[in-house]
Amino acid sequence: MAEDKERLLQMNKETTAQTIITEDVAQLRSFTSYLKWVYVDQSNLLKAGLSWSVFFSLAYVVPILSHFMLDCSKTTCDADHSRPYHVPVQISLSIFATISFLSLSDWDRRYGFRKFLFLDKVCDESIKIQRGYGHQMQRTMKLILLWGLPCFVAECAYKIWWYVSGSSQIPHYGNPYLSSIILSTLELCSWLYRTSIFFLVCVLFRLICYLQLLRLEEFAQVFQRETEVELILMEHLRIRKYLHIISHRFRGFILASLILVTASQLSFLLVATKPHADVDVLKAGELALVSITLVSGLFILLRGATKITHKAQSITGLCAKWHICATISSFENVDGETTTTSQVVSREATAATCGSSDDEVGDEEDELDNTKMLPIFTHTISFQRRQALVSYMENNKGGVTMFGFMLDRTWLHSIFAIQLALCLWLLNKTIGI
Repeated sequence: MAEDKERLLQMNKETTAQTIITEDVAQLRSFTSYLKWVYVDQSNLLKAGLSWSVFFSLAYVVPILSHFMLDCSKTTCDADHSRPYHVPVQISLSIFATISFLSLSDWDRRYGFRKFLFLDKVCDESIKIQRGYGHQMQRTMKLILLWGLPCFVAECAYKIWWYVSGSSQIPHYGNPYLSSIILSTLELCSWLYRTSIFFLVCVLFRLICYLQLLRLEEFAQVFQRETEVELILMEHLRIRKYLHIISHRFRGFILASLILVTASQLSFLLVATKPHADVDVLKAGELALVSITLVSGLFILLRGATKITHKAQSITGLCAKWHICATISSFENVDGETTTTSQVVSREATAATCGSSDDEVGDEEDELDNTKMLPIFTHTISFQRRQALVSYMENNKGGVTMFGFMLDRTWLHSIFAIQLALCLWLLNKTIGI
């Protein structure tokens, strides 16, 4: 009977694993279909040529034609239909589409998207990680749609108003209605292509970071059971290897996005606050929409990097907590007969430090700090080994890096301070004159 139960349990595990693998294949196909939709498919020469042709057409040809063919100066159009901020908006979108397209093309050529998304390694993880990663992949697709739809609707509303209300002023070629429909459709397709491809890279980074968060949360459970120090060290080295790979792949894109978003926002601020600048909702609405798009993408990148760095560094504190709990437990009841006051205080401190009550509620980023400590197996893990492990983790803190700089909260505060100083300096040069 016992053998039959074990056989049934093993069959259930294999069935569950096979179901998860099937779901991963379906999700990978849907994700690949989306990538092909934005024409980042360079599996052969024909598809690569089509991909680059669509990119140049929508990222450069359409904006340039829109600028010169729809030149609506003050002499031909009224004040509401002039586009004083059209050039900086188009330049910013094209630049970010370029770095996003080049990054995706390079990753696809080097690794392929299955390897790039670590789907070839997920099958070796636990069922909990596989399910969590598959669920997050579904949420990623929904996030792209939830973000893109409101922005696209706002852009469509602006374009419809601009073409309809200014039909008698805007230049047209041939039939005015057919000309307006074709030109507005091309402009909307160009805007959607450039913004979605930038946001896609940001969301992919968020998805990959979530996989590492799942690994870190599962790694924290090793301190709740009897585990050899060698196994803990090997698992920590494996996680640090993945974090190093992510940092190496995304460091160029994160740095370029940070510099270019800062430069674009300062340029937008400069043209909007310079003397005699004509700013209202109709003229600067598209400028504000692009700013929201770029800042949102940068926010996703920085939040994902700092969150995973904070979680990885929390492992060091958890390891130190595990070490001190084991050390305290090894000295309890030394006499074996008399319980002194110091021993009672020691037990209370151990219960408060090494346990976690059910009514403790922490936020998402403090889950590792609230990990419950089960009885420590002090006889199987020596003090020297535990101390060596703590020293190793203190001197090898994991996290996402960018050319050697750890992307943690301190780094984020420094970036915010620098950007605030640049913003105040620019405002002093414009408004303060």
